[in-house]
Amino acid sequence: MRVATFGYQTWGHKTLEALIKSNHDVVLAVTHPPSDQPYESIWADSVEELARDHGIPVHLAQRPDEELIQRVAAAKPDIIVANNWRTWLPRELFDLPPHGTLNLHDSLLPKFTGFSPVIWAMISGATEVGLTAHRMDDELDTGDIVLQRSIPIGPKDTGTSLVRATIELIPDVLIESLDLIEQGTATWTPQNLDERTFFHKRSARDSIVDWRWTAEDLDRFVRALSDPYPNAVTYWRGQRIRILRASVSRCCYGGTPGRVFIAEGDGMVIVAGPNAHRGDAPGLVVEAVRLDDGTELPAMEFFGRGGGYLTDQP
Repeated sequence: MRVATFGYQTWGHKTLEALIKSNHDVVLAVTHPPSDQPYESIWADSVEELARDHGIPVHLAQRPDEELIQRVAAAKPDIIVANNWRTWLPRELFDLPPHGTLNLHDSLLPKFTGFSPVIWAMISGATEVGLTAHRMDDELDTGDIVLQRSIPIGPKDTGTSLVRATIELIPDVLIESLDLIEQGTATWTPQNLDERTFFHKRSARDSIVDWRWTAEDLDRFVRALSDPYPNAVTYWRGQRIRILRASVSRCCYGGTPGRVFIAEGDGMVIVAGPNAHRGDAPGLVVEAVRLDDGTELPAMEFFGRGGGYLTDQP
């Protein structure tokens, strides 16, 4: 099939790469201009560079306009494939090709519609992540599904490892979906939108630790916010620190959430949980931290003998 792509960052790059290696003909690659926004400088493989290297026409746009619609129409694609396109597309564009637009979304829709789905899935306690190929419609990530693949979330996984794993699903899911569509054998399954969960864009506020969460929740939170993502942030005696590694304590600890308490194993126990005053739940063992100047330290070296409280502001 003749394919036009709408994509950005590593997700769009992996999508275009898979199409280049396939039997399909990429007739146009639409992507956003480079950005210095923090979240857009992560996973920043260039769709534009890959397309130009392979002689594929490129169109740069921040959002759809009449020029873009005309450019796509002139390319006469059989289908549009979108992955990590950052702005809304109007129906006159996503319904332009005979087969419409196939969107790839890195969650198991209808769960984790919206933004940063892998990170939010891990933070929320989901047991799996995945990739969904679905038909684009007027709403965000609500169209009929043609194919899904899942990956279990393990006890040592990080946000970074799971993002990489879902990116690696792209070629197989994409090419199998296109083959089914081309052969006329695709089964389109409507989403049960009563089960939809919708998550917002992440900001700096969303990386701040709430010590009233359980130690199990905080362990997932720290692992979800692994490099190169902004790490989990907390404050100790007015100083901002980032938690790089942590684990759930073996013993139960009681007191006030956020108390820098005592050594366990290779780390410092922080009292945690909504009912920490009862002393019947584990704490979070912080094992390594990073300071604002980039210095990384074992938690025991940083906290010394302990004492004081970790807070959500200086």
